[in-house]
Amino acid sequence: MTNYQVAVIPGDGIGPEVVNEAVKVLELLNKLDSTFQMGFTTYDWNSEYFLRNGKMMPDDALDTLKNYDAILFGAIGDRRVPDDVTVWDLIMPIRKKFNQYVNLRPVKLLKGVPSRYQGETIDFVIVRENAEGEYSNSGGRLYPGTEQEIAIQNTVITRTGTKKVARFAFEYAKQHGKTTVTSATKSNAIIHSMKLWDEAVKEVGKEFPAINLQSYYIDALAAYFVLRPEDFEVVVASNLFGDILSDLGSALVGGLGLSPSANLNPEGDFPSMFEPVHGSAPDIAGKGIANPIAQIWSAALMLEHLGRKDLADVILAAIEQVLVQKQVQTPDLGGSATTMDMGLAIREAIQLLLLVKEGQS
Repeated sequence: MTNYQVAVIPGDGIGPEVVNEAVKVLELLNKLDSTFQMGFTTYDWNSEYFLRNGKMMPDDALDTLKNYDAILFGAIGDRRVPDDVTVWDLIMPIRKKFNQYVNLRPVKLLKGVPSRYQGETIDFVIVRENAEGEYSNSGGRLYPGTEQEIAIQNTVITRTGTKKVARFAFEYAKQHGKTTVTSATKSNAIIHSMKLWDEAVKEVGKEFPAINLQSYYIDALAAYFVLRPEDFEVVVASNLFGDILSDLGSALVGGLGLSPSANLNPEGDFPSMFEPVHGSAPDIAGKGIANPIAQIWSAALMLEHLGRKDLADVILAAIEQVLVQKQVQTPDLGGSATTMDMGLAIREAIQLLLLVKEGQS
């Protein structure tokens, strides 16, 4: 029997509401599958913690987290705390300390989701570099508060970091039967960092002769996402480009409430972290109407990363079953169901799917 220990950080806003539904799904699998066991420890590291303690998490938080198999994260962000504090004092230290250099974001049009692309098969992943790039804490400001004030923000692109994330993208394509990797660039205008990006990605591409590498400038690629999203399979991008493209991709397939992500340390030297693409949504926090699908799907990505793709597939099938039936829909999908209603419907679908699967075995 596989036994996993997961650190749970619900965070701010709707984070605790949707995380609660994801944990209920995992607890159900504990009961239904004798080969699976998962334990949870919850940590209240969020904006409230910051307001009480002057920091987003304890000084030894990373030492605590490194002992877990994975981290399930909700959302962060509170109007009372500057966004750069919540991000750089909680999410970024986890990503960087644990070398989670791949941010994997599926873009998949689920069955039952209304879309202008209905009838098309949209099913690709964005592999976003997650440790350097434009989100590097390199730069500074001179003459603050004066008319002569200068702000410098450096983009850090390394050959090693780019090759690592590119190799993950090509390996992912190979393992999932994909034929093309698309690289996002802007080397015609950003002539130093992006040219290095192009060179490093091409070097890795030569190791995978069976997989086609195509490269598009980021502005054109954004347009192609809208015009022909069905053409893409695996997209690899720098930190900033990947962040923007993945939100665009989410909009194409139903919105942020349906979009999961994984912050991966592929080597397994440190725990990986799984979170929805959406933020803390303070405008609907506490109303119990947030869509928990992105969080539950993120939990499925966690199971796949831990080697239980069979259970991850059951969760995704259950989500699609609920969406197709349209009996339970949260407001973002045009219905009036609550967060708990959606979570319950997905758990009931999981239970039925596992019973059918057991009867067929």
